Amino acid sequence: MAHLRRQTECTEMEAIENMIGDSKLPNEQLRDRIMSQIEERSIPQRSRRRSKSKPSLLKRTAIALSAASLLGIGIIFSGYVSPVMAATLKNIPVIGVLFKGTSEEAVRTAIDQGIVSQPNLRVTHDGVTLTLTNLLYDGTRLSFLVEREGKDLPFNTTSPYDKEDTKIVYAASKEYEKPNIVPENEKLKGYIEKPILLVNGQELQLSTGSHGDRPLDGGLTAFAVQYTRLEHLPDEFELTVQLKVTRVKEIFEFKIPVKVENKSFVLKPGVTQSNGTFSYTVKELTLSPVSTRLVLDSKGPVPNSSEQTGKYHASKVYYELVDDKGKVVEQSMFGYFHRLPESEYKNDDLYSPFEGTPKSITIRPFTLTVKTKDWAVMDLDQDGEHDRTYLTDLELTIPIKKQ
Repeated sequence: MAHLRRQTECTEMEAIENMIGDSKLPNEQLRDRIMSQIEERSIPQRSRRRSKSKPSLLKRTAIALSAASLLGIGIIFSGYVSPVMAATLKNIPVIGVLFKGTSEEAVRTAIDQGIVSQPNLRVTHDGVTLTLTNLLYDGTRLSFLVEREGKDLPFNTTSPYDKEDTKIVYAASKEYEKPNIVPENEKLKGYIEKPILLVNGQELQLSTGSHGDRPLDGGLTAFAVQYTRLEHLPDEFELTVQLKVTRVKEIFEFKIPVKVENKSFVLKPGVTQSNGTFSYTVKELTLSPVSTRLVLDSKGPVPNSSEQTGKYHASKVYYELVDDKGKVVEQSMFGYFHRLPESEYKNDDLYSPFEGTPKSITIRPFTLTVKTKDWAVMDLDQDGEHDRTYLTDLELTIPIKKQ
């Protein structure tokens, strides 16, 4: 069996090498880089299976931005590639997907519909070069990745400095209670500040999003940006990205034409589920090849289990999404809060995409158990994952009727 497995992996490697060699990737150097990274990676198959009878756990992460580059993946996945090799390819920054959990079919669809593109635009000022390598826009979410080059630059790309009008709403410790305001001439050179985006020349007012460092292979980091709640944007527009780098006078500006052939499939169920004290209303479900978006409002005190009393309490309510085949899609940003849950929430969350259009989607509300004294999330297992307390009486199934 071991001999057969090695033979299969060699066959896959040859097939991938041939596809890369025959593809229209920009240059030989880039093809060599892809192949060397594939060969250097070990490919242990560590699959995490979910039981149909008991929901599994969620890996702990305060806020995770899953962004990676994409290049030529439609060509590379045109032949048969096993799930193990496919996972390896996706984790290589040059050709990895912009959103973890996206299937090969979804990536091909995203490319065909113009959702994913690779501008590879370079701008250099004062010895610093920024390259906007990849961009994703599916009608709901806008993500892009910027790589930075230059001598004697700090390891991280994201600026640690605050603007003078910065107000700290919440600080995890006294160390962060005051904004980090530093005169421009005392800042380290090379940090990238919060981007400014323009759509057809008009500045885009953004309220929901994030930007930060994204590790790349070779010990490098990239600047990753993601914004959501962008339904008001047209199917076709010119996007301008303006980036300010510390100790560099000139603004780094990139202009990218954006055109989406087929926007996301949007459902507005307007249905409410309640247990008598706590309730939530599903405002919107948006499905695209690269993401799933859930918008809902909740009201009422969070239900507590018998274990969530005394020294412990329930967290805010989170929501797991499951298709009609029992496949769970993971939430892309998962926040923990050092305070008791509030009685009202307006949730607008992104998840991994479903494979195709499911016949139905079930919403499974759950909570985590939190230690009130230090806000630690309890019930860690050996893999560092948290047990979820599922609120089964609040589950809701929404049928999907694609028009």
